[in-house]
Amino acid sequence: MKRLIIIIIILITIWSCDKKEPVDIAKVEVERPFVWEAANLYFLLTDRFNNGDKSNDINFERTEETAKLRGFKGGDIKGITQKINEGYFTELGVNAIWLTPVVEQIHGGTDEGTGFTYGYHGYWTKDWTSLDPNFGTSEDLYQLVETAHKNGIRIVLDAVINHTGPVTGQDVVWPEDWVRTGPQCDYKSYESTVSCTLVKNLPDILTEGNEAVDLPPQLIEKWKSEGRLEKELSELDAFFERTGYPRSPRFYIMKWLTDYILEYGIDGYRADTVKHTEESVWEEFKKECDYAFSQWKEKNSEKVLDDNSFYLVGEIYGYNVSSGKHFDFGDKKVNYFNNSFNSLINFELKYDAKKGYETIFAKNSNILNNELKGYGTLNYLSSHDDGGPFDPERTKSFEAATKLLLAPGTSQIYYGDESDRPLIIDGTNGDATLRSFMNWDDIKNNDSTKKTLSHWQKLGNFRNDHPSIGAGVHEMLSEKPYTFQRTFSKGDYHDAVVVGLDLNKGYKELNVSSVFKDETALLDAYSGVEVKVKSGKVKLDTPFEIVLLEVK
Repeated sequence: MKRLIIIIIILITIWSCDKKEPVDIAKVEVERPFVWEAANLYFLLTDRFNNGDKSNDINFERTEETAKLRGFKGGDIKGITQKINEGYFTELGVNAIWLTPVVEQIHGGTDEGTGFTYGYHGYWTKDWTSLDPNFGTSEDLYQLVETAHKNGIRIVLDAVINHTGPVTGQDVVWPEDWVRTGPQCDYKSYESTVSCTLVKNLPDILTEGNEAVDLPPQLIEKWKSEGRLEKELSELDAFFERTGYPRSPRFYIMKWLTDYILEYGIDGYRADTVKHTEESVWEEFKKECDYAFSQWKEKNSEKVLDDNSFYLVGEIYGYNVSSGKHFDFGDKKVNYFNNSFNSLINFELKYDAKKGYETIFAKNSNILNNELKGYGTLNYLSSHDDGGPFDPERTKSFEAATKLLLAPGTSQIYYGDESDRPLIIDGTNGDATLRSFMNWDDIKNNDSTKKTLSHWQKLGNFRNDHPSIGAGVHEMLSEKPYTFQRTFSKGDYHDAVVVGLDLNKGYKELNVSSVFKDETALLDAYSGVEVKVKSGKVKLDTPFEIVLLEVK
């Protein structure tokens, strides 16, 4: 939902004889833009967040006993929509939600060495053209996107092109002209990372070839039994006629994935296992995503939120913002930004978070405003498959929130970061420990959880209100007390804030003379206290160690 807000245009960084002076202030009615580089993105496992429809909890006779936390737990699309309607995400300052894949998963289960597992996580595709009934229906997904957009929230789905689901007694391997079943990747070179299987029983899509292939017989039979074979074949014919692409495996999958853009108007994709697929594939995928998004906008002009292009963020496991535009395979460096991704997941922040604020903020701002200018990174401190999160025991929740939500770049809140959902679960093996069900009871009844959540909410809303936090230019104003400014401009929109951290509880005094003119009315968004700039300074008396200053 678009809304107009009163923005105080503050032109900053006028230097004269090494002295910065703020200039005059003018009030202008300007729409605050949504900027992906500054977004507050909430990442959740669809099956583990909220159960909005208990009638869909069991499908395809998935009733075999699994290892702990390795079976379906009931979370679904309706449950996410329910929490949007309740205002949970808005209160957290979230303006985008990333869901794990919702496509139909293999019907059986398998053991990869961590116990018997079903495809509850969404990464074991059986049919890209169908939603898994455990997650919900087409109408459920439509309502989710509609509801999210009405609340100013973008929807990002998860795209898997690299592999199908494992082979089980209920799920046969795809034809040999579609997949390879070996060798297994050893990551010693580009070739041994791309042309291989991630794990032993995970068929790898042959994304490198241009040879035409027939549809898998099991898919034809499935569509026939569901009464949609003719429709699917007709749509494929139209796609290949329009694009001129060969009927090779990757283009089938691209067609199926971009259908979710055309049909539902989703705003972005997080691309899975990017470095295990040729980089040219992602250039092709980006092209088709952009085309589909433009077509949806043309046909749904009344529903268009803004003029942003389709958002594509890549998971290159091990990519660090310090690497700039390139990922190094050892024998080859690849630029995944040019013509492909708007953003890449930054695996470095969880290590940087052990350092001081200024080290984190200055480093990310410098890279994003120079080498990566025009692109973005997605920062996280915990995730669904990272066994080394910043705060596994949930003892640094306030610090984690402050460093993540105030860091330049897009922020990724992993579901339960804001509520101290446990990341260490007894009896689990592997990444299952990271994937417990959302702790809604704690949010409702635990005072400590409520206190943690309140901190995340205050910072999240400040970030949502100010694109300068994620997409702006960072500058330290004072080392002690630690204060900094962030500034951002886009067209006629200008944003400036001052933040103080690790301050005294009680009385505190901050120099803001380089940012705000005297007599400017400011609000501390953390405490709700209003102040005026006097002689270049603001004086506050609050019980908090943090100050978030914005123009009132």
